[in-house]
Amino acid sequence: MGNEMILAAQNSGSGAFNLLLLLAVPVVFYFLLIRPQNKRRKEQLQMQNSVSPGAKVITTAGMHATVVEVDDDGVVLEIAPGVHARFVRQAVMQVVREDAAADDADTLDGDEDEAAGGSIDLSKDDKGADGTEKAEKVEKAESKATEKPSA
Repeated sequence: MGNEMILAAQNSGSGAFNLLLLLAVPVVFYFLLIRPQNKRRKEQLQMQNSVSPGAKVITTAGMHATVVEVDDDGVVLEIAPGVHARFVRQAVMQVVREDAAADDADTLDGDEDEAAGGSIDLSKDDKGADGTEKAEKVEKAESKATEKPSA
């Protein structure tokens, strides 16, 4: 019984370490999770408040549009030529820079055909690889399925 008392006295220093560890966890969470999230939210709010007419934006739904009018509670976006829709400011996810849009358009114009190795024939034909009609194959398969197996 005396040995247990000595062991308990030696482990008393770990209590201070556990308390320090318990206090360090919220500090780590603050610097790794809470603070960066608050910073991103402030940047997003500032971007949404600084949207001006003529800017090209992407909405949270992924729609590319041009800002036509800005009100105190929302924006009017032109989503297609002559088609205007009213959105709340929070629906604007990103303002697209003009140089980034031009770069994307250039890469989409000619690079896809070269990278794919030419065109792919997607035309439908009714013949299988061996030249027989697909309908004939389906009929044969159905007739085999309805036949009763012989015992």
